[in-house]
Amino acid sequence: MTHIEAAAPARPNILIVDDNPSNLRLLASMLKDHGYKPRPVLSGELALEAARLSPPDLILLDVTMPEMDGFSVCERLRADPSLSAIPVLFISALTDTASKVNAFTAGGCDYITKPFQFEEVEARVKTQLQLQSQKRELQRNYEELKRLEALRDSLAHMVVHDMRGQLMAMMLSLDLLPSSDSDESVPHLDRVRTGITTLVEMTTLMLDVNRLEAEEMPLNKTECKLSAISMTVIDSLSSMAGKRRVSLLADNAITAKCDSELIRRVLQNLLANALKFTAPDGSIEVKITELNDIVRVSVHDNGTGIPFEHQSRIFDKFHQAAPSKISPSTGLGLAFSRLAVEAHGGQIGVESEFGVGSTFWFTLPNAGVSTTT
Repeated sequence: MTHIEAAAPARPNILIVDDNPSNLRLLASMLKDHGYKPRPVLSGELALEAARLSPPDLILLDVTMPEMDGFSVCERLRADPSLSAIPVLFISALTDTASKVNAFTAGGCDYITKPFQFEEVEARVKTQLQLQSQKRELQRNYEELKRLEALRDSLAHMVVHDMRGQLMAMMLSLDLLPSSDSDESVPHLDRVRTGITTLVEMTTLMLDVNRLEAEEMPLNKTECKLSAISMTVIDSLSSMAGKRRVSLLADNAITAKCDSELIRRVLQNLLANALKFTAPDGSIEVKITELNDIVRVSVHDNGTGIPFEHQSRIFDKFHQAAPSKISPSTGLGLAFSRLAVEAHGGQIGVESEFGVGSTFWFTLPNAGVSTTT
């Protein structure tokens, strides 16, 4: 039977920088005896060159050196993205507080004064190497988590996309079915059609949120009259409004350069939410104003309001401050609204008092302001 021996772990690679050859030999010998791989150099320039050729696991750096002192060496290491994460441990005869502060300001992670005891040097070296190892492990875990999240999102996107295709096919088949007013199946078919329509809207919303998060949603920006968009939304939700009073306060001349369809959906989400949580005899006001270089659209209601603890998360995906008895919700409408507004370079927010009412608002650049998406 063949035995395969595990490869011995690589010895930690430590770059030692000191213009004193005696100090270099002493530290290199001690580190080697304790299982490290020392790389001694006599100047800051040589240290930077050696680090670029083969980045070490840790650098022991003297402060007082000719031509380039340790502080300058450390600052240049930190300015190099490929070397900036290497821990630097200063070893210096300077014992004043200002020197120690300068060392940490330059990017050092520890400071040992000369004459040193090797036991102290080894203990601090070991601590920094352990911290570095833990940082690398955290980074690996983070990267793996990001990979798994991307895989999950991709899978969910494919499933939802396929679901939407099947639902659209079912909707088309229903539309092709013959029907008559006396047919007892008509009410049942209408309920099926309504359910499929709702599911299509939900899957479309999920796909659009995914595209907005990935910054892959194309924006068809034109100069839009926000009052006209608002009236369209108010009219489309008139059956849902019932006896609730919905008013529009706006100057017809106010325009914004935006994707009218996306902004219509944003306003529809905000107004539909207001209607859901406002009493049947309540009132809602849609207001459009100009504030310097931006346009502000707000939807104010005198409904139930939002508990304070939910307000900071109200625009997060799948977050629901309170269940609605009127219609089902994916918890994506406000997340979509936030992403759509931010894609236009605007902001969105909420001001609410529980039991009193809420004002949802968003801003867009004025039509005359140039924006980059």
